[in-house]
Amino acid sequence: MQNRFVPYYKSFRRSMGGKLTLLLIAVLLLLVGCEEKKAAGPPPPPDVEVADVVQKDVPIYSEWVAQLNGDTNAQITPKVQGYVLRLNYKEGSIVSKGQLLFEIDPRPFQASLDQAKADLAVAQANLSRTETDVARDTPLAAQNAIPQKQLDNDLAAQAAAKAQIEARKAVVEQAKLNLDWTKVYSPIDGIAGTATSQVGDLVGTTTKMTTVSTVNPIRAYFSVSENTYLQFAEKISAVLRGVGKNQPAVVEFIQANEEPYPNKGRVILVNREVSSSTGTIQLAAEFSNQDAILRPGGFGRVRMQTGFNKEAMLIPQRAVVEVQGIYQAVVVGADNKAAYRPIKVGDRFGKDWIVTDGLKPGEKVIAQGFQKVRDGMTVSPKPFVEGGTAEGK
Repeated sequence: MQNRFVPYYKSFRRSMGGKLTLLLIAVLLLLVGCEEKKAAGPPPPPDVEVADVVQKDVPIYSEWVAQLNGDTNAQITPKVQGYVLRLNYKEGSIVSKGQLLFEIDPRPFQASLDQAKADLAVAQANLSRTETDVARDTPLAAQNAIPQKQLDNDLAAQAAAKAQIEARKAVVEQAKLNLDWTKVYSPIDGIAGTATSQVGDLVGTTTKMTTVSTVNPIRAYFSVSENTYLQFAEKISAVLRGVGKNQPAVVEFIQANEEPYPNKGRVILVNREVSSSTGTIQLAAEFSNQDAILRPGGFGRVRMQTGFNKEAMLIPQRAVVEVQGIYQAVVVGADNKAAYRPIKVGDRFGKDWIVTDGLKPGEKVIAQGFQKVRDGMTVSPKPFVEGGTAEGK
């Protein structure tokens, strides 16, 4: 009877032992988890990159709206009237001085030249006749064989024949010019615009057939106030007098797409007067334009230095927080606590921003990682490296 219950007892014992073991493991895991939770504590301060508020003298730049134009814009008009026979250039292309642009039907002018040459031949024959009369009648008049009046008439006819020849020669020269003018050439090197006269059109001396503009160099015309002009009038006058011809180019042109033009220029023209209605004076800066990237009529901005901002305070542009037109910077104190502070900013200078109010030289501002920082939070500052970590990471 006793032997029957032994297997059940052993089975029960094994079952209870397994459950106790699982219970002990669960209790141990719970205790370890509590210990880890207790050991973790608060999160560490966030890593940020800080930059110093730097104070130094920086140049002041000003910008003005400018329009491009060539120093020469030649309006191509024919010198004779006729029908356009050929167009000999590609519209919008670069042309050279003396390049053939248009041809006007030369046949009427060739006929006029032939007529003028024939009239000259008649006049020359007439002169030959009068010279023969004078040669024959001169000895006869000396011998009183003929009246002196007859010789006088011969001499007058000879003088008239000579004058007629000169007149006919002039007509021939004019006819040659008219024939030559049936070919219309470019008077300058530059870019030829679209043709307003096509093959078959009747053109005259008032017809504008196209325009050729010089584009290398090209000029940017702009107007500045009288006060601004007087700030650098002495330097400009020196250049215009030829004293500063070798000075470096200092004028920058900002194209319509906001891209700076790679070649810098210099002021080469100042208008003779200040406008009484606007109080401004017109200037022109000249730029090298070998590839004809800049074209006449284009708009942009010229930018040049007009002075210095003494002891300006600079911080990286990344350190400026703008929210709805209000500018702030996150200042890190000596205790590594961050504080948001309103600031006033001026112009940009390279990759920095000029701060006019709200900061002091030597203070540190967060330039990277301020998105992770709240006002009054302790941070772990590291030096800011321009072009290092991407903002917001």
